[in-house]
Amino acid sequence: MTHHALISSRQTVVLLALGACALLAAPWLAYPAFMMKLLCFALLAGSLNLMVGYVGLLSFGHAMFFGSAAYATAHAMTAWNWGPALGVGFGVAIAALLGASTGLLAIRRAGIAFSMITLACAQLVYFVALRSPFTGGEDGIQNVPRGDLFGLLDLSDDMTLYYVIATAVVAAFWFIWRIVHSPFGQVLVAIRDNEPRAISLGYRVNRYKLLAFTLSAALAGLAGGLKVLVFQIATLTDVSWTTSGEALLMGIVGGLQTMLGPVVGAIVVVTMQNSLSAFAESLLILQGVVFVLVVLLFRRGIVGEINALVARRQQRPAP
Repeated sequence: MTHHALISSRQTVVLLALGACALLAAPWLAYPAFMMKLLCFALLAGSLNLMVGYVGLLSFGHAMFFGSAAYATAHAMTAWNWGPALGVGFGVAIAALLGASTGLLAIRRAGIAFSMITLACAQLVYFVALRSPFTGGEDGIQNVPRGDLFGLLDLSDDMTLYYVIATAVVAAFWFIWRIVHSPFGQVLVAIRDNEPRAISLGYRVNRYKLLAFTLSAALAGLAGGLKVLVFQIATLTDVSWTTSGEALLMGIVGGLQTMLGPVVGAIVVVTMQNSLSAFAESLLILQGVVFVLVVLLFRRGIVGEINALVARRQQRPAP
C-alpha cells in the first residue's frame, strides 16, 4: 500500500467518524424536524446523482418517484392502518414499479429526449395526483399517523424518529456506495463515458440502464416515504417539477459524481430555504443566483472542487 493510499484510508476513517458524531449530535444542536428534512432531501439528491453522475442520464422527473411513494405511504398508513415500516416499504415498491415502467419508455433514448420523457411522465403523475379521489387533490393526505416501528419505537417522539431516519438514510447511502463500487457500477460508468464501446464489449446496455433507473427510483421513493413520517402529510409539492429541480440543484451545487456532493448540496439548499422562508418571493431568485455562482466558480460542485484540490496537492512533488 502506498503512502498516499494510507493517507486516504486514514482520511476516510476520520471523515466517517466525524460524520457519525455530527449525525448523533445534530438533533441536539438544531431542530430535529429541520435535520430530518435535510436528510430526506439529501437522499433524494443522492438517488438522482446515481443516474446523472454515474450513468450520465439527466432525469427531470425524480419528483414522481418521491411524490408517488409519499402518497402511497400516506394512504397505506391512514386508510389501511399499516405501520410505518410497511407503509414506507409499500411506497418504495410503488416508486420502483413506476421507475421500471418509466424506464422502459425512457432508456431507449439519450440526451434531451430522455430528459423530456421523464419530465412528461412526471407531469402525468402530477395530474393523476391532482385528480384522483384518494390523494385529496390540492389538500393532499393530512394527519398521517407516525405509529410505532415494529411495536418497539414510538415515532411520535421527534428524537426517536430522527435517529430512525438517520439510520435509514445512512444505510441507503451505503447501498449507493456499494452500487457505484461494484462491477455493476463500473459498467454504469463505462456506459456513461463511452456507450458504443460498452456495447461493443458485449454488455446489454439497456438492461443496465433500466436496473439503475429502477434502483434510483426506489431510493427516491424511500426519501418520499420517510418525508411523510416527518411532516405527516403528502401534498402536490412532492410530485411537482420544482422538487425535481431542487434535487438536481442540490446535486450540482454539492458536486455530481461524488458521494458527499448531494449531502452538501442539500445542506446549502435546505438551509437557504429555511433561513429565507420569510422572503418566499425572493427565494427562487436567490437559488438561481447561487446556482449561477456555483456553475461559474465551482465547475465540479463544492465537493468536486475540494476533491480536485486535494488530488492536486497529493500529486505535487515533495521539496
